[in-house]
Amino acid sequence: MTLDSEPDLSDFSRIDFSNGAVAAVSGGSDSTALLLLLKAHLDRNAPATKLLAVTIDHQLRPQAAAEAQAVARLCAARGIAHRILAWSGHKPSTGLPAAAREARYRLLAEAAEAAGIGLILTGHTADDQAETVLMRQARDDGPGEERPRDEARGLAGMAPATLYEWRHWIVRPLLRVRRAELREFLRREQVAWIEDPTNADTAFERPRVRAALAEGDGTPSVAEAIALASKAAVEREQLGHRAAMLIRSLASRPAAGLVRLDRDFATAADSRSAIYALRILLAATGGTAFLPDQARSEALFGRFRTGPLCATLSRTVVDARRTGIFLHRELRDLPPAVAVSGNALWDGRRRITLGDSPGALLMIAPLLIAPLGAALAAKRAIAGHGTPASLVRAALAAEPALWRDGECLGLLGEGPGLPGEGPMPAAVAAYPAVAPFARFLPSFDLAPADAVAALLGAAPVPAVPFGGHNAGLPRAKA
Repeated sequence: MTLDSEPDLSDFSRIDFSNGAVAAVSGGSDSTALLLLLKAHLDRNAPATKLLAVTIDHQLRPQAAAEAQAVARLCAARGIAHRILAWSGHKPSTGLPAAAREARYRLLAEAAEAAGIGLILTGHTADDQAETVLMRQARDDGPGEERPRDEARGLAGMAPATLYEWRHWIVRPLLRVRRAELREFLRREQVAWIEDPTNADTAFERPRVRAALAEGDGTPSVAEAIALASKAAVEREQLGHRAAMLIRSLASRPAAGLVRLDRDFATAADSRSAIYALRILLAATGGTAFLPDQARSEALFGRFRTGPLCATLSRTVVDARRTGIFLHRELRDLPPAVAVSGNALWDGRRRITLGDSPGALLMIAPLLIAPLGAALAAKRAIAGHGTPASLVRAALAAEPALWRDGECLGLLGEGPGLPGEGPMPAAVAAYPAVAPFARFLPSFDLAPADAVAALLGAAPVPAVPFGGHNAGLPRAKA
C-alpha cells in the first residue's frame, strides 16, 4: 500500500467528494493514514476538492496540545488546510468516552459547517469494528439474561456512513482495513504517528476488549467479529426495509402529533418487522433517542390482538380501538417553558430554527416555547375520518406552541394562531424530527428513517455520499 496505489480502499472511489471533505485527524496511526491516503486520492482524481483536516484537543492530557500542533505541522508540510478545536469546559467523572465522542462529533460538524462542507471522514478500521461488535455482544450476553435481544441492530457494528443531526454525513472508508496494514504503510512512507496512552488504559471498556483480541485467549478473532458484523448488517437492512413497507402502507398522521396504524397492523404476517416498525414509531412519537425495549414491545404488540387497550411505552400513549391503533405523546414529563433559540431540538420531536435578520431576533427575544396544553387543544381539535376527537385533543396538547407574556401565539409549524391570538412570528419555524435518528442515523437504517420522515412531514434524508448508492453500502470484511 503506497500513495500511488490504494489496494482494498475502493470505498474512496465510491465517495462523492463534490462538496469537499473534513478529515478527523488525531495524529494516531489510523487517522494519519486516512489523511495521507485521502489527500493522494483527491490529488489524482479531484484536485479541486476542498479538504480540511480537523484535530480535536479533548484537553484530557497535558500532551494533547503539543500532539495537535504536530498534526498541524504535518498538514502544513503536505499543503493541507488544518484546524485545531478544543473540547473545553467540564468533563464528566463517569461516561467520559461517550461524552468525548459526542463532543468530538459536535466540533467536527461545526468545523464542517463553517467551511461549507457536508462530509466528514474518520479513520475507524476493521479492528475498531471488531472491538465494537464484541463490546455489544458482551453487553447482550450478560449472565442470566434470557430476554429477546435486538442482535441485528447492535451486532451490525459501525455503519459505513452515519448522518449526524440530519445534516452531515460521517463516512468511515477504512472499515475493511486492518490497523497493522495502515501502520506498515506509514512506516514505508516514513511518517510517524502518536500513541495515545488512553488507548491502552484498561480502566475503559474498549482497551480491555482490544487487549483480549490481541491475546487471543478464547476471544473471537477480528475476522470472526467482522463476519458477524457483516451478517448482522444485512439482516438489519433487510428488517428495516420490511418495516418501512409496513409504515408506508399502514401508518398515517390524522392530526399533528397523532399517528394511526390500521388494524391490519396487528395481524401482520411478518410480526418481527411489525414489532420493529412499532418500536421506531413509538420512539419517534415519544421523542426518545433510543428504541423501546424489545421484550416490552413484543408484549405490547401481542396485546393488540386481544382487543382494545390503552398503554404507555417510550413516552408514547398507545390507544388501540376498533377504528385503529393510535399513538401520541403522553402529557407527563413534557419540557417546561424555555426561551426560543435556534437549532434547538425540542422534546426530541421538533427542530427549532430562527430567521437571520436582526429585526427578527429582536422580536424573538421575549418568546417562549412550551406545550399547547389541554385547554387550547380543546379549541383546536377537529376530528375527522374516523379519528376520535379526544385523541386529537390529547395529541395537540403535547405539541409545541409559541407564548409571549402568558398568551399563546399559535402552534409551531401550524400557521396562524387562533382568532384573537397574536400574530405568529414568521422568523420562528419548527420542523418534525425523526427522534431515534435525529442525532445519529446509521446508513443501515435509511429505509425506516425515510418512511417515518415522510409520515411525519420531516425533511427527507439527505443523499448518501456514495456514487451509485442504492440499498447497500460497502461493509467491513475480514
